[in-house]
Amino acid sequence: MPDKVTLLPDNIANQIAAGEVIQRPASAVKELLENAVDAGATYIQLIVADAGKSLIRVIDNGSGMSETDARMCFERHATSKIKDIEDLFHIRTMGFRGEALASIAAVAQVEIKTKREEDETGVCIEIENSVVKKQEPVATPTGTNLAMKNLFFNVPARRNFLKSNAAEMRHIVEEFTRVAMAFPEILFTLTHNDQQLFHLEPGNLKQRIIQLLGNAYKTKLVAVKEDTDYMNIYGFAGKPDAAKKTRGDQYFFVNNRYIRSAYLNHAVMNAFQDTIPKDVFPAYVLFIDLDPTVVDVNVHPTKQEIKFEDEKIIYAFVQAAVKHALAQFSVTPTLDFDLDATIQQLPSVSQPFTEEKKSAAAASSIFKGFSQKHQAHFIEKTENTDPKAIGLKHWKSFYDDSYADNLASNPEKPIQHLPFAHRSAADCKQLLNTYITVPSADGFLLIHQQAAHERVLYEKYLMANKIHPIASQKTMFPTTVELPPADAAIMQEITDDLHLLGFIIEPFGRNAFVVQGSPADVAQGSEKQTIEDLLEQYKNFSSEVKFSSREKIIRSLAKQQAIKPGTSLSVTEMHQLIADLFDCEMPNSTADGQPTYLSFSKEQLERMFGK
Repeated sequence: MPDKVTLLPDNIANQIAAGEVIQRPASAVKELLENAVDAGATYIQLIVADAGKSLIRVIDNGSGMSETDARMCFERHATSKIKDIEDLFHIRTMGFRGEALASIAAVAQVEIKTKREEDETGVCIEIENSVVKKQEPVATPTGTNLAMKNLFFNVPARRNFLKSNAAEMRHIVEEFTRVAMAFPEILFTLTHNDQQLFHLEPGNLKQRIIQLLGNAYKTKLVAVKEDTDYMNIYGFAGKPDAAKKTRGDQYFFVNNRYIRSAYLNHAVMNAFQDTIPKDVFPAYVLFIDLDPTVVDVNVHPTKQEIKFEDEKIIYAFVQAAVKHALAQFSVTPTLDFDLDATIQQLPSVSQPFTEEKKSAAAASSIFKGFSQKHQAHFIEKTENTDPKAIGLKHWKSFYDDSYADNLASNPEKPIQHLPFAHRSAADCKQLLNTYITVPSADGFLLIHQQAAHERVLYEKYLMANKIHPIASQKTMFPTTVELPPADAAIMQEITDDLHLLGFIIEPFGRNAFVVQGSPADVAQGSEKQTIEDLLEQYKNFSSEVKFSSREKIIRSLAKQQAIKPGTSLSVTEMHQLIADLFDCEMPNSTADGQPTYLSFSKEQLERMFGK
């Protein structure tokens, strides 16, 4: 039988290798920008068309290449960074493996013009499917101008997997942001379809952070700087009031290379643990400089995951540096003395405490327990010999009148569709402004108000998506929302889907949008905050399941608009929420599987008390 093992042709081998390095247009953007940085450029221009599908061009004023180097750089594993194995452990440049340009040339049509300062003319080379089609002298400025056109033109299956232009452009902006953040001394520009999205003048790190992440950070950054013999840490952390409900503006750089590290993120979270609630995430842009021999950057095709020789030391230094910065700038937890407005409406606050009520209160055993000696443990005898009733009578007397008054102002409303034995408004009670108890046939249900409302809103938005759009209410004074470029790219992507949910949003300049209308359940005046919170939820949507953009919007909006824990509800509001919940197709859980209520039977309760 003939032999079966053969060598792949170079062009096919390159296409397979390209799948690891060039997964989408943004991957090529990252590689080309890093090459420009390595060339010593002080000016880097990124030009894309159709979100990089038809064109990605990077122009720099770096060192340029000779004719021979320009031809060689497209060969696999051709690199100027490594001569022997020891060089691999002293890497300080962004690129070093010689894979990027070879991979790009395998899946796109490439044209490069490059010239060194000492050369009179440059060279122009055109490559298609890893084959050189043209090579000739050309007049061109010092530096390199590299264009890749029609990405995946020869791999249609790969091209079909690309997302919408808005989605791919968002990934490009992310990669551009990471490289531009790491090198604030370089002038960067980004132009998409002849519209300039970024023009970043050279400056310091704080200026670059504000340029990229928005003016909101002007007064919300705390400097982080710690130098040790082992490593140096510097950068900025957001003040606690800049923390967001989702993982947002968080950047780690090791030797100026952007990395992902859940381990180091945990160190920062620990440093913030006494200053922010557990369910929010701080912003930070942190740089770690250390000897390249104690870090391995060659453990992942995209080089965004690295391995430290001793990660526990890094963890400790990062946590200590951030903690020290927060303490040094007196960023400490503060007490919030602003009362919840709903508290002012309670009968115990709003109604006068008459002389008659004072006398009744002073005569009670509970009052005596706090005001007289030897009364703290005294239990008054009662005609009711049931031990469950002893001690409860007087507690009830404290709230019976006000509770009755409250019910009078909130008439009973029959609860439909509920499998409960008791259906009067008096049977619904709120606990800790977070839970609602409702009697059932053999016990009671404990409903989590936020989870329940989340399920109600999710099905409402889902129905609007499938049947008819949600009606919009026109805003009396249209709100202008100015967004960072990365968020503006997302907004362009999801505007049509938001329209189905009742938002009327129109572009207004480069990175600004006007909110002309919103759903009826969005409070007037809160449109800007709602849009910003929704974008935060959307862009940091995390799930192992790949949802459509519309599904992500619906889930994000339901989470963001749901009643939050700590919100006081009237009996009527509780009534309505319970009725709406049990009208849902799946009332027992949120869209992401969290329970909306727990059921407790009499038997369960008795077992809990050992009865």
